Amino acid sequence: MKRFIVITLILLSLVGMTGFAAGKQEAAKGPVKLLFWTHEDKNREVLEGRFIKEFEAANPGITVERVLYPSVKIQEATLAAFAANQGPDFFNMAIEDEYQYIANERVAPVIPEAAGYANMQAIIDAYIPKVLDPVTVKGKVYGLPLELTNWCIYLNKKIFRDAGLDPDKDYPKTWEDMMRVSEKITKRNGEIITRRGFDFRYPYYLVEMVPMVEQLGGKIISDDGKQVIVGDDAWIRFLQFMKEWGPHGKNLGSPTYKASRSVWNFDKDEVAMTSTGLYQQGRMRTDNMAFFNSSDWMVVPMPQFKDAKKVVAQSYYGHYYLVNAQKPRDNQFAAWKLIGYMLGHAEDYLKEVSLPQPTKKLMASDAFKKMPFSQVFADDMARAHVVYYGANSAQLQKLIQAAVEGVMLNNVPPEKALETLKKDAKDLFAN
Repeated sequence: MKRFIVITLILLSLVGMTGFAAGKQEAAKGPVKLLFWTHEDKNREVLEGRFIKEFEAANPGITVERVLYPSVKIQEATLAAFAANQGPDFFNMAIEDEYQYIANERVAPVIPEAAGYANMQAIIDAYIPKVLDPVTVKGKVYGLPLELTNWCIYLNKKIFRDAGLDPDKDYPKTWEDMMRVSEKITKRNGEIITRRGFDFRYPYYLVEMVPMVEQLGGKIISDDGKQVIVGDDAWIRFLQFMKEWGPHGKNLGSPTYKASRSVWNFDKDEVAMTSTGLYQQGRMRTDNMAFFNSSDWMVVPMPQFKDAKKVVAQSYYGHYYLVNAQKPRDNQFAAWKLIGYMLGHAEDYLKEVSLPQPTKKLMASDAFKKMPFSQVFADDMARAHVVYYGANSAQLQKLIQAAVEGVMLNNVPPEKALETLKKDAKDLFAN
C-alpha cells in the first residue's frame, strides 16, 4: 500500500502540471452528466438524494451519478482515479486527505455565480473566520465546506454506573484518568476485549493523536519550518502511552477491533466512550432512537495530560467539496451549481444529519445553539486548531500510523518507533 501511494502521488503531481490546461478545454455540447464521489453516511445519503432529485428536476439538462465510498476507501479510489486522469466531476473528503489536489492544481476554483454568490469576497464573507483558509490560494477559493467538525467524548452513563463509577464526577478529565477509568470498565474473555472503556479513532492520527503530542510540548513541524517531528520527549511519552493502552500493555483497545464510534450508538455494552463529532447525534437517531431520547448519555470535553504544557483539544477539520479542473467548463459550472444548491440548506443538514456548516448565519442560529451539548463542542473548538494539512499530509498520517501501530501491535520500543518516524518524515518533507 505504501508503494502504491508513493507511485500514485508522483503521477498525481506530474499530471497536475497539465491540470489547468485540461480544465480549459472546449465546453461540453449538449446535456451534462456529473459524477459525484462522497463518503457513506446513511442520513446524509437520504438528504442529498432528495436534493439531487430536486436539482435535476429544476435543471433538466443535468444528470447526477452519486457514488458512495467508505471514508478510507474514497481516499484510495480518488488518488488512483486522478492519477489516471479519470477523477469524478466533484468529490469531498477531509482536508488533510484532499489538500494534495489543491497543491497539485488538480481542482478548479469556485465559480461564484454558479454557487449562488456575487463574487469571491461574498463567499469569504459568508463563513466564519479562517474556515476557508485551507482552500484559499492567491485570493481564490477552491472548495466549499460540507461541514466543519471537531470531536468530543460521547459517554454511556449506564456502563459507567455498571462499573461502579459516577459519570458526572468520574468522567475522565486527563488521559491518565482515561486509562484508569477504562481499566475499571473493560471486560475480557481471555485476552479478547468484550467491553472497552474507550478507544481511539485509529485512522485519524492527525486529528486525534497529534494534539496529544502537542499537549506535551511536541509538534509536527518547528516554528521555523526546518525540523519535522519536533520534541523527542513528547513523542516518546505519547508513544509509550499508546503502547500501554494496547495489547502489549494494559490491553484496553487496539486498531484491530471494530471502530468504537460505529458500535457506541447501539448501547450493547460494547464501549463506554468514543470520540466523535456533533454529527454522531444524527446517526444515533437513526441507529437507536430510544437511546438518543434517553438521559443515559452525555458529551464531555477532550482530556488533557495531567502535566500538559499546553491545553490543546482535538483538531477540527473540514470536508470540502472540490471540483475537477480537467472537466469541461459546463461540467464545472453545473457541479458548483449543485454544490451551492445543496449547501443552501444548512439547517436541513443540521436538523437531519447533525452536520454544522460553518457559515456565520448557522453558527449564530438558535438551531445550532439548541443542539444537545453544542456548547461543549464550541468550547473545545476554541481550544483547538485546524488539522495539519499540506501536500504531504495524507502520507505523513500513514507514517504516524506506522509508529503508533508498531508500538501497540508489534511491541516496538517507543524510542525505535520515533527514530523511524523522524527518518521517514524527514525524507518525506525533503521530496
